[in-house]
Amino acid sequence: MIFITAKFRVRPEDADRWPEISGEFTRATRAEQGCLWFDWSRSLRDDTEYVLVEAFRDGDAGAAHVQSEHFKKAQQTLPQHLVATPKVINASLEQDDWSELGEMKVGD
Repeated sequence: MIFITAKFRVRPEDADRWPEISGEFTRATRAEQGCLWFDWSRSLRDDTEYVLVEAFRDGDAGAAHVQSEHFKKAQQTLPQHLVATPKVINASLEQDDWSELGEMKVGD
């Protein structure tokens, strides 16, 4: 899978509305056939920072995502709400879902 984590620094006046602002893009991406997950979290340390954790089935699914109409639209509409270019980590992994964190196993 292609695993991506990105940090978005949102303008303070837009930070509370970021889920709404990015909502159309989020829903369209989650509906993509090759999308495994596309989840936003808000930083506990900086309430203007959102972290996006996303995964796609494979390189073809990742390529289809960045070539989609909703991605192209997001490239035009989302940056106006940001204070900096998002930072990203992108990796290919030999798995297709989350693994258990064995060091914190719950139950038997």
